[in-house]
Amino acid sequence: MSRDLAIDLGTANTLVYARGKGIVLNEPTVIALNTKTHDVLAVGHEAWQMIGRTPGHIMAARPLRKGAITDFDITERMIRLLLQRVGVSRLNRPKVLICVPSAITAVERRAVQEATRHAGASEVYLIEQPMAAAIGAGLPIHEPLGSMIVDVGGGTTETAVISLGGIVAIEPVRIGSFDIDYAIQVFVRREYGIAIGERTAEEIKIAVGSAYPVNDDIKAEVRGRDITTGLPKTVILAPGEVREAISEPVSSMVASVVKCLGSAPPELSHDLINEGLYIVGGGSLLAGFAQRLAEETDLLVHLVDAPLESVVLGAGKCLESFDLLKDTFMRSDR
Repeated sequence: MSRDLAIDLGTANTLVYARGKGIVLNEPTVIALNTKTHDVLAVGHEAWQMIGRTPGHIMAARPLRKGAITDFDITERMIRLLLQRVGVSRLNRPKVLICVPSAITAVERRAVQEATRHAGASEVYLIEQPMAAAIGAGLPIHEPLGSMIVDVGGGTTETAVISLGGIVAIEPVRIGSFDIDYAIQVFVRREYGIAIGERTAEEIKIAVGSAYPVNDDIKAEVRGRDITTGLPKTVILAPGEVREAISEPVSSMVASVVKCLGSAPPELSHDLINEGLYIVGGGSLLAGFAQRLAEETDLLVHLVDAPLESVVLGAGKCLESFDLLKDTFMRSDR
């Protein structure tokens, strides 16, 4: 018997939910290839460990950028391998629900559907990530009540106001956690003359990165390559300078939330004042992000219980109650 699957195909991580079992896979969205033979060497955690550490003929890459497929063939191979890990075969072709960014274009949507079908799915449905996140967070999406969700992913930040089972207002921007990492890389190179990789930048973000002044007494030791001499070099970074370095992408994220609030119907504003907004996604874990949003919006800000899993858990609920929640899926003619 095929077991229906929900997939959160994220720029940073891919999660798979199997109907009746829960989350069965959680891996970085990374694939390692031998560019000479075109063989797949690793997928997920194993490939992620290779980023920035491979010889010339091995490429460890993320096949999705800004929430969109950048290489169709590589993405299809990665999805196929991940589906094989959860038991999908030629004799077992499940129905698959894919979570995608709301800003996805028609071309990108078809690319996701085709890649998933070629990887072994019998039927492919799509649901917007903010809607899945709201369902996963347990928000009352079918009630005549405004619910606001902010999903900060690796490549996109999406803010949506949901009421009566549909998205009433939405503001997606293709800016996410990876843009924060890149801003840190640029800052360290410009200010200290040190080249660091994206993994090191992510570690700096987790250690001392913030969107609002919190824990400013902690500092981070950073090791990289001096771009002038080529020799290893170590510097100390303070939270204040990292906060300044990432201010542009963080401000863009916050501005998108404020813009979505401004486009929401006035009748729902009262609900949002009472209920506040909910944040999900890996980027929502940035220190001080909730405080920054609260200050800019004058709303209560709630970090959901499982911010990294909310999207796939919501899609999983759609599988478990397929007929009840299928109206929340993206229409195939969009």
